[in-house]
Amino acid sequence: MDPSEVAKFEAMAAEWWDPSGKFKPLHMLNPCRLDYITRQIAAEYGRDLSVPRPFEGLRILDIGCGGGLLSEPMARLGAEVVGADAAERNIPVAQVHAAQSGLDIDYRHTTAEAMAEAGETFDAVLNMEVIEHVSDPAAYLRACHALLRPGGVMVCSTLNRNPKSFLFAIVGAEQVMRWLPRGTHEWSKFITPDELYDLLRQAGFEPVDRKGFVFNFALWDWSLSDRDLSVNYVTTSLRPGG
Repeated sequence: MDPSEVAKFEAMAAEWWDPSGKFKPLHMLNPCRLDYITRQIAAEYGRDLSVPRPFEGLRILDIGCGGGLLSEPMARLGAEVVGADAAERNIPVAQVHAAQSGLDIDYRHTTAEAMAEAGETFDAVLNMEVIEHVSDPAAYLRACHALLRPGGVMVCSTLNRNPKSFLFAIVGAEQVMRWLPRGTHEWSKFITPDELYDLLRQAGFEPVDRKGFVFNFALWDWSLSDRDLSVNYVTTSLRPGG
């Protein structure tokens, strides 16, 4: 890769990681996502999050890794991380920022289906805000199941489908606040929590937890909720047999 290409990707990486840039919504949500993800993985594997590198020895897949906003924290916690994205241009962006951060992360331009076909397996799969973008959620989740070792844990987040989610995620986030480009989401592809649980069970998972991600406009931050799954929500599922 020539220097001009490196410079281009470095500029893109800076934009991905700019908390005030066009990826601001993910930066705002990321602490809440990470809190949930790390606690779920730690609980499943009996890890102490207060010690350095608590995920040492675990192999984690971050599907739809983008610029690496979740992959990098997992690597800092000691995990062996593979970041996969179907959007080819995201991979050099993520690679550049990981190199700038001194992190060794295996970023790949590939899909869950291709990795499953190749026989890859992981202790944990991060499947965050991806399923609402795929054409066949059932087939996609079957591939995720194949990627998870027996006893492994998958954390999957998406958007509920109801009038409130249309108002907040489409009208509010894309048209009013302009946090996301218009057309980022298709409301018809949103999945209700009960639908997702059914899809997870059909794919061979055992769903064990679900929480809502709730935005507080007064405090201007995100929090987890046991009851409010009306817009953004997250689930934890296990692959039985471990």
